[in-house]
Amino acid sequence: MLNFTHIVRPYFAYRAARTRRIDSPAATEAAQRRVLAWLLKRARHTAIGERYNFPAIDSYRSYASAVPLTEYEAIRSDVMRMVKGEKDILWPGRCRRFAQSSGTSGGKSKYIPVTDEALQRNHYAGGIEAVGAYLSHFPHSRLFGGKCLILGGSFANELTDVPAGVCVGDLSATLIDRINPAVNLLRVPGKDIALMPDWNRKLPALAEAALHEDITNISGVPSWFMTVLRTVLERAGASSIHQVWPNLEVFFHGGIAFGPYREQYRAITDPSRMHYFENYNASEGFFAIQDMPESRAMRLLTDSGIFFEFIPLDCLGQPDPRVLPAWEVEEGRTYAMVISSCNGLWRYMIGDTVRIQSVAPLRITIAGRTNSFINAFGEELMVWNADAALAKACERTGAAAANYTAAPVYASCGNKGHHQWLIEWTVSPACGNEAFADILDEELQAVNSDYQAKRAGGIFLARLELTEAPAGLFDHWLASTGKLGGQRKIPRLSNDRRVIDGILALK
Repeated sequence: MLNFTHIVRPYFAYRAARTRRIDSPAATEAAQRRVLAWLLKRARHTAIGERYNFPAIDSYRSYASAVPLTEYEAIRSDVMRMVKGEKDILWPGRCRRFAQSSGTSGGKSKYIPVTDEALQRNHYAGGIEAVGAYLSHFPHSRLFGGKCLILGGSFANELTDVPAGVCVGDLSATLIDRINPAVNLLRVPGKDIALMPDWNRKLPALAEAALHEDITNISGVPSWFMTVLRTVLERAGASSIHQVWPNLEVFFHGGIAFGPYREQYRAITDPSRMHYFENYNASEGFFAIQDMPESRAMRLLTDSGIFFEFIPLDCLGQPDPRVLPAWEVEEGRTYAMVISSCNGLWRYMIGDTVRIQSVAPLRITIAGRTNSFINAFGEELMVWNADAALAKACERTGAAAANYTAAPVYASCGNKGHHQWLIEWTVSPACGNEAFADILDEELQAVNSDYQAKRAGGIFLARLELTEAPAGLFDHWLASTGKLGGQRKIPRLSNDRRVIDGILALK
């Protein structure tokens, strides 16, 4: 296949340079104010624009005063009106595509509008920014000299009255379905396989379709992609994926933390030839890209159709929390992220927490979910703590975890409270589960001072309990909830036992 990289590189270089110009709080403020003004102008004649009098809003402060912070249940009825075909509700015009994602207490699933503007200004633009950042660091890349293997979902959904012409399913299905036809010449697999809903059929078909292609880059969720790569290796009779795809050079990944999977990828690749770039993209939007190979911090995309706000973690849950625009956040602080976007989400709390790594330019790392933590004993354990500790414990013991979840076990009958970790191994620790639990507990104390304080002397909190999950248990649980698929994720931490007990019931 011809190498087109040198032909398209100037375009991606231009995009990367444009992003780099937003390199200070002042530049961030200017870009974000432009985005907010555009959003309000576009939606001024919608139902929500009339509800909150968008035409009268002339500043960020007046916007924050007029429009309340919102969670999904507050807009569920509006979104369902859009699904049924009503126009000009949360965004101008009629929306015909919706991304299905994990639900809330008000319903099993959420349905996020995917407007034409969201596709072009945000989702596809984010992908272009990610490629531009990568190419800017690797001048000898031949990224477009082969094909990209993209792991996507399907249009399977649980709605029974979807009108004709309306598509509901995984965001990745819409991205694949609506992509520029020219891109399909550089992408594997074809739509007939990529959009299959049944993963039992899809996985072998996907592996077979990619086996004899010249794959230069892969894109998807680390946990699911590992399953695909192992299937390819098995079919090829190879031990390294570079024996199958000698020109593979980069994995654009997102969705879950890569740390717990890093050693698994190292084991099946040639590390000297492989790069890893993280993207922060979700059903609600494409938020940030890794723009430096040596750092996992991601640059927030402040000029791509999304206006960002941040709630300090210590204000979360208050009736009237303090909320900051992107240009007022502080380095080193952790915040819950709020977005207003061209998909019709207004001051929407997406449920993620992020840590500000720098403000000039504005770079973040994902800290976890606002509802994905354990604080049953005052330990304030966040997902990034858990991911980091598990990765370090695996490094120390040679183990590899396929999946995990953790939850509190409350004190009873003279037993102290503690955490229970349910782990499915790819490679079991040679030292055994009990010794691994000791090491993991040490690493948790090393990354979280509150956990360390509660563990001191074993007075308030006992050492964690490790339960081994049989192979396939997490997939079995996902399937039982109707959420098995390439974009589905296991809740890592829970402050109650509903998730872990539901999984253990299937053991």
